[in-house]
Amino acid sequence: MATNYRNLTANEINQLERQGNQADNWSTVRVAEPFHVECVRNSTFEGAVSLGIIEPETHNEGALTLHEGIFNSTFRNTTVGDHPAIRNVHMISGYTLGNNVLLFNINEMTCDPDHLSWLEPMNENGGRRILPFGSMTIGDAYMWARYRGRKRFMEKLEQFTRDLLASPEGRYGQVGDGCVVKNTNRLHNVVIRSTDIDRTVVDGCIVLSDGVIGYGCTVENGIIAERFLLGEHVHLEFGLRLNDTVVGDNSTLARCEVGNSIIFPAHEQHHNNSFLIAGLIMGQSNIAAGGTIGSNHNSRTADNELAAGRGFWPGLCCSFKHSSRFASYCLLAKADYPAELNITLPFALVNNNINKDQLEVMPAYWWMYNMYAMDRNSKKFAKRDKRKLKAQHIEFDSLAPDTAEEILLGIKQLRAWMAASTSDTVYAQGQEKSKRPTVVLKANEGLKAYEDMLVFYAMKTLEGERSKVKGERLNDWVNIGGQLVTRPDMEQLITDVENGTIGSWHQLHERMDTLWEAYPAQREAHAYGVLCRLAGVDGLTDDLWQCYRQRYDEILEFIEEQKVASRHKDEVNPFRNMTYWDDDERAAVLE
Repeated sequence: MATNYRNLTANEINQLERQGNQADNWSTVRVAEPFHVECVRNSTFEGAVSLGIIEPETHNEGALTLHEGIFNSTFRNTTVGDHPAIRNVHMISGYTLGNNVLLFNINEMTCDPDHLSWLEPMNENGGRRILPFGSMTIGDAYMWARYRGRKRFMEKLEQFTRDLLASPEGRYGQVGDGCVVKNTNRLHNVVIRSTDIDRTVVDGCIVLSDGVIGYGCTVENGIIAERFLLGEHVHLEFGLRLNDTVVGDNSTLARCEVGNSIIFPAHEQHHNNSFLIAGLIMGQSNIAAGGTIGSNHNSRTADNELAAGRGFWPGLCCSFKHSSRFASYCLLAKADYPAELNITLPFALVNNNINKDQLEVMPAYWWMYNMYAMDRNSKKFAKRDKRKLKAQHIEFDSLAPDTAEEILLGIKQLRAWMAASTSDTVYAQGQEKSKRPTVVLKANEGLKAYEDMLVFYAMKTLEGERSKVKGERLNDWVNIGGQLVTRPDMEQLITDVENGTIGSWHQLHERMDTLWEAYPAQREAHAYGVLCRLAGVDGLTDDLWQCYRQRYDEILEFIEEQKVASRHKDEVNPFRNMTYWDDDERAAVLE
């Protein structure tokens, strides 16, 4: 982007005026070299305006081709980068535009950095409010919203933010290189992060206000978004209404209403009758049609919340009472769940059995009955990650230290509930705020599956080599926007912010990078510790290690068999095949 600007010559001013341009004071309009005066027509300049290099080239965005230059637009106190293609922008005020920006058919694009709006995620009463900034990660937002009990930490994070927003790097009203904005009504106090290799596109939006749009995002087709933060490669489309919400990297939201929430990476919510309010959804998740998640009317104030671990997947037409909490990879059958839930068993199928008036939970459902989907989920999120910069570190594998610890807790609970049972029926405790029973389905099978899952996780992590292990198993992990961090490391980070060792968001991000570099070794130590925990020993002998290797080989065979078997159910299901005339048509459509 040009840094050396000059005043216009008298000849250039005369030619600009002959081409339909006007300014309240031409001396406050500056340009960079080379400046082709013929590329600026029918435009108005107010206040301090700086124009980067403009040459007679063309910009292409799909079927749209625009000549480089400025046409039929009004600028107030704005800096324009090199090689712009700007046409029919009725008012742009207070913005800094990067290089190779294309702006087309925009009604209003304004910035007032002195009047910033706080974002109120996870809770509708504003008690978790944060102030977003351009380089904020999903983890930053979560830390600020979650650790409210650490007052000094909160004060420091706010000071970091205000220091950053006061600098040219952090202020609002920035549009990155290569960005495309077209056919949009209003943008106010928005940061649009973009690069020539990871472009952001805004097309056909109604209102975007007080928010940050991350690198590589696409925001299009009737969006209304106010007070928001988008990570990298987020896709918003088809009439979405969004407010006071953080949306994680590689997520897609469409045709729905989402407010006052924090959503971690790889979330899908596409349907026009789904609704999410006051939620913490920890990513790799999917909200099906008919979901109404945000029934805050079971208390006298709007201070309830819903927290769901990774892999949250409520089925069609699910509704929940706030406050509720779900372990990782919970699949909930279609139902109107009548009471608050605290599902502690991961990878479980949850069902509201109306006929028997009981809640039912099947542990390890994914492993036992849908191995194809479980295996696919562990791969697809990494495969679909199109981010170039990857500021937010993400653990994509469904079996990782966080979920392994949940499984260990699930094993402990299952054994206690089974021991307390006086019949063949196993009853769980504390899963629902209700007097009706919670029945554990297939408890014995689930217990065996949980143990196999832990062996698979540990041996896969260690790649069959004990010699890789260094350190002890750390059993307390937190998910910070997608990055898994041990709780002691997180506590140390907070302490270092409070005492000034970490003095800015930049330094905090460097600490998160350092923790990510340490994570593989920590994960290996954790995996080895899990095997020791299963065996009830402090260290594995050669004989025990060989036993686990043999069991791992058997589990790998089981996984391959189950992947084929679970997929085969669909292939031979006559109801899934009846819409095709023959196998050739089915193969051609589904290949």
